[in-house]
Amino acid sequence: MFRLWSFLIVIVCFLCKYRHLHPYEDYKETADWILAQTNQRPKVAIICGSGLGGLADLLEDKTVFPYESIPRFPTSTVQGHAGKLVFGKLQGRECVCMQGRFHFYEGYDMHTVTYPVRVFSLLGVETLIVTNAAGGVNEAYSVADIMLIKDHINMPGFAGQNPLCGHNDERFGVRFPCMSDAYDRRLRDLAKQTAAEQGCGSFLQEGVYCMLAGPTYETIAECRFLQTLGADAVGMSTVPEVVVARHCGLRVLGLSLITNKVVTDYDSEEKANHEEVLQTTKRRARDLQRLVRHLVTKI
Repeated sequence: MFRLWSFLIVIVCFLCKYRHLHPYEDYKETADWILAQTNQRPKVAIICGSGLGGLADLLEDKTVFPYESIPRFPTSTVQGHAGKLVFGKLQGRECVCMQGRFHFYEGYDMHTVTYPVRVFSLLGVETLIVTNAAGGVNEAYSVADIMLIKDHINMPGFAGQNPLCGHNDERFGVRFPCMSDAYDRRLRDLAKQTAAEQGCGSFLQEGVYCMLAGPTYETIAECRFLQTLGADAVGMSTVPEVVVARHCGLRVLGLSLITNKVVTDYDSEEKANHEEVLQTTKRRARDLQRLVRHLVTKI
């Protein structure tokens, strides 16, 4: 009897863990629907973080799809995420922008969080630009700095929450993808060059992004721990999309807008909040948009 119960518990755990896996046909259904609705065939996709959806407003000749209208597409529930997939031209270059991403803390599993990335791959996208709002862990950073992501720390992955867990479909990528080159060096060099040309060099940083699951902001002890780990910025997104993008063979460029400094002093009266994140984003959004707009023409 004990063995039977043990077997049933294992089966239930397996089903709970993998019940949200999407088969290849789901992604293809979504991609085929999109391809039938627009003649645009972008090679660059941009995921807009909190308050950064204005990037999509810069597109010309736009075709806009609310997430809820797209077959099998998730929907965003967070303030500052409009929930629209926007196709158009940025400086004459065809792009697709996600105005709002999906987060693990919204209750989505990692396979759903990263669903759009595999759809992008099937659409023919070759380069993914990910942006986010992040807390500054590095004490040398200032609020409103822009950080080029050179590497990441996948804390949910340490706990087994990796979007590549489960069955691997070789049509997307190999079973054990390399992540030491997750953020393309040539794209980072191109971003630095573009930043200098656009007058953004004085507030451009380069560092390591750490993802936590959220939705709570970090405790003081956790912030000190992240500094010890070597993290320069911390947020609640981006890493799952990057992992899946690299699994699919996409090149990745990551940009974090430092919207607040994390609290590491027990005597401090500072408190992180989402309204501060959105307000800081407004201050620097135009600079970030200008950087991305001119960068896209060089990719």
